[in-house]
Amino acid sequence: MKKNLIAGLVATLFASTASAFEPFVVKDIRVEGIQRTEAGTVFSYLPVKVGDTLNDDKASQTIKTLFLTGFFKDVRLEIEGNVLVVVLEERPVISAVDFVGMKAFEKDQIIKGLKEVGLAESRIFDRAMVDKAEQELKRQYLTRGYYAANIKTTVTPLERNRVGINFNVEEGEIAKINQISIIGAQAIAEKELLDNFELRTPNWLTWYTKNDQYSKQKLSGDLENLRSYYLNRGYLEFNIDSTQVSITPDKLDIYITINISEGEKFTVSSVKLAGDLLLPEGEITKLVILRPGETFSREKLTETTKLISERLGNEGYAFANVNAAPELDKNKHEAAFTIFVDPGRRVYVRQVNVTGNTRSRDEVVRRELRQIESSWYDGDSINKSRTRVDRLGYFEDVTVETPAVPGVTDQVDLNVSVKEKPTGNIMMGAGFSSAEKLVLSASVQQQNLFGSGKTVGVQLNTSRINKIYSFSYTDPYYTIDGISRGFDVYQRNTDTSTLTTVGAYRSNTVGGGVRFGLPIAEDDYISAGLSVDSTKLTVDSFSPVRYQDYVNQFGSANTTLLGTAGWIKETIDSRLYPTKGYSNRLVGSIALPGGSLRYYQATYQHQHFIPTSFLWRGSTLMLNGEVGYANGYSGRQLPFFKSFYAGGIGSVRGYDTSSLGPQDPLTTESLGGNRRIVGNAEYLFPLPGSGMDKSVRLGAFVDGGQVWAQGTKMSLGDLRYSTGLSLSWSSPMGPLKFSFANPINKKPEDRIQRLQFQMGTMF
Repeated sequence: MKKNLIAGLVATLFASTASAFEPFVVKDIRVEGIQRTEAGTVFSYLPVKVGDTLNDDKASQTIKTLFLTGFFKDVRLEIEGNVLVVVLEERPVISAVDFVGMKAFEKDQIIKGLKEVGLAESRIFDRAMVDKAEQELKRQYLTRGYYAANIKTTVTPLERNRVGINFNVEEGEIAKINQISIIGAQAIAEKELLDNFELRTPNWLTWYTKNDQYSKQKLSGDLENLRSYYLNRGYLEFNIDSTQVSITPDKLDIYITINISEGEKFTVSSVKLAGDLLLPEGEITKLVILRPGETFSREKLTETTKLISERLGNEGYAFANVNAAPELDKNKHEAAFTIFVDPGRRVYVRQVNVTGNTRSRDEVVRRELRQIESSWYDGDSINKSRTRVDRLGYFEDVTVETPAVPGVTDQVDLNVSVKEKPTGNIMMGAGFSSAEKLVLSASVQQQNLFGSGKTVGVQLNTSRINKIYSFSYTDPYYTIDGISRGFDVYQRNTDTSTLTTVGAYRSNTVGGGVRFGLPIAEDDYISAGLSVDSTKLTVDSFSPVRYQDYVNQFGSANTTLLGTAGWIKETIDSRLYPTKGYSNRLVGSIALPGGSLRYYQATYQHQHFIPTSFLWRGSTLMLNGEVGYANGYSGRQLPFFKSFYAGGIGSVRGYDTSSLGPQDPLTTESLGGNRRIVGNAEYLFPLPGSGMDKSVRLGAFVDGGQVWAQGTKMSLGDLRYSTGLSLSWSSPMGPLKFSFANPINKKPEDRIQRLQFQMGTMF
């Protein structure tokens, strides 16, 4: 039988219309050459069927369609009489993808990434895809600093038209920054300038920070820090002339050279205001923090224009334009600045839109907003709105935008976009401290119950001294005015028998209560609560006589009806790394008639964080003061288990935990007291070599404090003082705190513990 080969069709799919064969009616179709692909799959792609007339166009379309499937390396059409024979050569399939010598990356993660781009087991082999994967792998190694990494890809043919792909990796060593040089620095020492860099040469901490590995992004940030450092010190003509990054032939050492021109230092000769000020000039002038006679500071100038813009924004001028134009006198090295103010049009907010809250109800977000619809634009209220929504902790990201309303010039919309994050969590952890020893903790909490903003939590905390089990529920908006209400049920067990510094006793307390909170300003809250609990005390012959006498007189079982009230004002910028702001906390409680105990307590704490550049850039001065007073009333004593204690890492470091104050004359164990004073001053600064990393901070501190027993006279001469060094590290394992303190005025009866530490977070 005569067989015709349809040749040249692939090259002329879109060209010649001349027939390579006479059209005919297809009586049958046969597929040859396939090994893995099912014949039915081929037939499903064919644009020609039995009974169709096959012509040149149909044949071209058939070949093109089969090639586009990506399954075949070659496609031919042959004719045997009226039978169409489709001859196929399949592309090989990937049998396995393997890596040899890879240590810097997890193989499973790389395999998962390659699968997402089409390179994986059981996929059709594509050489271009393999080359692309090899280049991407090399790029990933470069981002990790492996400039000497070499990757050789081997494709091995296997039986049944399969291939194995092997990436053979020679990683080499990570390239490290050997030297950073700043050429042209004369007025400011090079070492002082490099302290502002995140990139640095290897030191004992860079194994953790990785800042000794070159990064283009980090270098760009460091150059901007360098520019700001000079401009903030008056060098208005400062310029970075060039930057060179070179690597040694062995690709292990990197050298960074920065060429700069410092120019002269300029002072400010005058600062003038111009334009449409709208507000009284005196009020705007108060916002100008760049003063004549001072050395020029770009930071102060930027802050000045920002303050003026924000002030105008608070009056509804959302698009105010404030710019400073300098006039330089290069002979006198002086600069005169004119600040031009263009307020633009006053605008109001047409409507507030909330998006992205797939789980949280609209009201949960809207009740935190301080900008009202159909009212004048207020920049301060908008900033507070974003802060309050972000402070909820329900969202991973909060974005606030104020786009202009199309077609009008005096309206904007306030678009609040949030990105939800999981608000339910189960946490388990362990901590260790020099006082509590091993502490196991667990909690189950849902902060945004059913998207309502309410919080439910169960907590467990156990150590050999304190065991706490609690359940809590909080509704932050029990009323539309923002009054919160919460309930607590708890059990607290205390056993001090293992402490050598505190008198031995055991207590088991079971109770519950209700609490309310009321915001009286943006940063001020007052609270009130009522709780009832039952406490069982256990003392023995080894307990202090005072404890035994209390139990003998008032019994081992007590009930308490406790009323509490408090006030909190807080402006601290961060919980993890506070650098500025303050907090005031005043809390009082009283055991009311209805229970068997009669006592009251009051504590006040003031904490202040002051940013400073004294001795060290990015440092903070922390001041803390605490006072406490408690007593019994109506003929009842203050329960000994409600006494104040001092000493240890939480109060006066260098003295053993809870060891300060009155002691039992027989056992010398601490009894606690009804009055307490603690003061701390600590200079916090970044760890040398860590650059701008805030996760590790050193501190130099002075502590002081004391506890007095009821009936004794308070005297500042009784205070115990200590000084020393501290280290805090927000490590991957959790927060760690260490201190080494030396008591200044210790007495013979004092118990000293110079090295103290705490690992993990205590409830």
